[in-house]
Parts: sequence; C-alpha cells; structure tokens
Amino acid sequence: MEQGSHAGMHASDGASAVHPALTSGNFTFVYTPIPGLVIVDRRIFEDDRGSFQETYKRPDFESGGIDCDFVQLNQSTSVRGVLRGLHFQIDHPQAKLVRVVEGEVFDVAVDLRPESPTFGRWEGVTLSAENGRQFFVPRGMAHGFLVLSPTATFVYQCDDVYHPGDEGGIAWDDPDLAITWPELEAIEAEGGPILSEKDRHHLSLRAWKSARGLA
Repeated sequence: MEQGSHAGMHASDGASAVHPALTSGNFTFVYTPIPGLVIVDRRIFEDDRGSFQETYKRPDFESGGIDCDFVQLNQSTSVRGVLRGLHFQIDHPQAKLVRVVEGEVFDVAVDLRPESPTFGRWEGVTLSAENGRQFFVPRGMAHGFLVLSPTATFVYQCDDVYHPGDEGGIAWDDPDLAITWPELEAIEAEGGPILSEKDRHHLSLRAWKSARGLA
C-alpha cells in the first residue's frame, strides 16, 4: 500500500502488517491512517471445480465499521494506461466499495474533508482479480485509478445515485499531492496515460481549496 501527504509520500509493505485490522466472518478490514478509508481483504475458497467468495455481507461490514445502504452498482472496462480520476460528487457525495474482477489497477483516494485530520492526504492500493482486495472509500473523498494490466474490469457499489452535472475533480498529477502512480514511466513511454477530456482539466488541490476559501 502507498500513502502520501502534502509533506511527502511514504510506502509500506503489506497493509495488514502496519495498520490495525479486524476480522469478521470471511472479511478482514484493514484501517488506513485516513479515517473511514478501509482496505477489505476476503477469503477465497478454491477446489477442483473453481472458486467461491463473498464480496459483501452487511452484518460483517457493520462489524468492520462500514454501515452503508448501497443503491447503485457500476462496472467499467478499461485498457492499460487508462487513468480515471480524481472524481467526486459535489453536492451529493458518494461512499464507494470498489473492486476489480478482471485485471489490475492502482486505486487512489484523496481526503477532501476540511474537518478531517488527514485533509489533503492520499492513500493508494493495488486491486486485482487475483488478490481479491476491495477498497472502501467514504464520502468526502476524491477517487481514481490507473489500469496496470492489458485490460481491467472495475466494479463499484455506491451509497447514492449518480447525479449528472454534480461532478467535481482534482488533477491526477497535482504536484502537491505527488501521487506515486506505479508503472507511470512505462505507461508514458507507451503514449499514456489515457485520459478523458474532462480529466485533463481538473483543478489542482491548491486551486480547489482556494475556490472554497480553504487555502
């Protein structure tokens, strides 16, 4: 897992070895330094027929401190080098439970809650079909991901519906955030990252804070 802040970035080897965790049922909830931002590992049962896994079970998630009424389920497919983000809804913030069902991405959340002790910090985690890991992103975060595999299918549950025209964003390459996107040099050599037109023009974190009187 990667971690960052305005003061700089540092990395850790193995989230569960560094951060407190709680196991409930077939899930282990790993608590990052950002309040409410949780990595979710789950047991995968395999035999000669294939595999089985629970991806969500409300009583266990409530025990792990995640109590949401998910109302929308989204899925996207992207090729290597696609970078989506950093996105949030302005007046209708969403909590998200995100996972990858095919391929691999580096997933990032940025704390945009002014009252939070980690306001302006980011956390990143590699999500893949192989590791089965999920990331719970609470309301008040900007979120994005970079595709590392040839293709990736990304699935996320939201606790509010999508509201057209309510989108906000922070620049993925903001120098103050200084997010350490893995494989970025190789992806740039391949002509990426691949961005939507909208994602090319998001505000820097500093400009976003200034526009809201938070500078």
